[in-house]
Amino acid sequence: MRTVAIINQKGGCGKTTVSINLSSALAAKGYRTLLVDLDPQSHCAVGLAVPEEQIEQSIYDVLIGKARGEPLRLKEILWQISDRFELAPSSIDLAAFESQMAGIMDRENCLKSVLEEVRADYDYVIIDCPPSVGLLTFNALRAASDVIVPVEMGYFSLHGLSKQLETLQVLCEQCRQKVNLMVLASMYDIRTKMGREILAELRKHFGDRMFQTVVNFNTKLKEAASLGQPISEYDPASKGYKDFLNLAEELIGTDTLVHKAELVDTLEARIQSISASAEELLATIKEPRKAAVEEPAAAASAPAPQPKDTRTFEEKIADFYGVRQEGNTVIFSTLYPRAKTVQIAGDFNDWIPEQTPMQRAGENGKWILKLPLNKGTYRYRLVVDGQWQQDPYNENAEPNPFGEYNSVLHVQ
Repeated sequence: MRTVAIINQKGGCGKTTVSINLSSALAAKGYRTLLVDLDPQSHCAVGLAVPEEQIEQSIYDVLIGKARGEPLRLKEILWQISDRFELAPSSIDLAAFESQMAGIMDRENCLKSVLEEVRADYDYVIIDCPPSVGLLTFNALRAASDVIVPVEMGYFSLHGLSKQLETLQVLCEQCRQKVNLMVLASMYDIRTKMGREILAELRKHFGDRMFQTVVNFNTKLKEAASLGQPISEYDPASKGYKDFLNLAEELIGTDTLVHKAELVDTLEARIQSISASAEELLATIKEPRKAAVEEPAAAASAPAPQPKDTRTFEEKIADFYGVRQEGNTVIFSTLYPRAKTVQIAGDFNDWIPEQTPMQRAGENGKWILKLPLNKGTYRYRLVVDGQWQQDPYNENAEPNPFGEYNSVLHVQ
């Protein structure tokens, strides 16, 4: 049984959406899945249309009963959501769990002990954690073999990652425990250049600690949650459902017995690097507009000023990643640090990717291709190590007949 804790101290990152829909996708693939809601706000129950007034007992009763020597079987509180998918609901009582457990020995292992008793009943346990650091989060981490940190593609989300590492560091120091930590890009809007740049920074610095799957911003996911359904039931043909199927497949393919967890200090070093990149990005966005006025004497002794870069923020980013036109040549640039091959297939080459391979530029994982194209509109996709996907740095996209998206390029 693999136990996966979904953790982020920052609200609004799609943590509960990930918990619900990853659980549903795992169940759809035939795995016996249990979703444990450790958030006192009970959003998992709301998102799965479980009536709050009918929840007589919750995971709180199981945990507190275990600690008090009055055990309540986990099976007695479960709700059957679908075949192979069950929910252990939360309740507002969980908000008092930490204060009620004060002074009780081994209180950080309550959940781990409860889950050990049902180890033979499930293939996967997904834990939706509260957006705070406390005893409930420590219980989730102590029980977990894997941790997924969903990160919204915004500037401040990068700094939220460092908080997660601080939590893991404290836990590891106290319990000598290692966990398999993976970062998940969540609520990604391909239309925003800021989102694309944040995604590039995460991929650059996290490498094999980041899922290749990206959970895209999708109105269908919000509609499904508002109606109390996982996306697999609400719209199984949607892009949102395909994102979570891909995430489930990637998680299943990650063998934590083979890929040992990295030491926290290594991850922390990566976080520091990400934070530095975020600071640079923010500084670029908020460039000072006022010109400095120099005193004549100071100006005479000072070195000659360098020419000011007058390019806009969008133009600076375009120099790194994306697609742009220079004369009759179109330049494609993208970032895939771990890729072995990157190709382009589109209208301009009869969708044969072998005809237009991209070339690696430098050591940071950037790939580039210069292609002469006549005036017109073209549809294309990237082929990364044999996997077809839309260009993450081109905001222009349209659906194709296969339920995916083609990137669109207008050559003037």
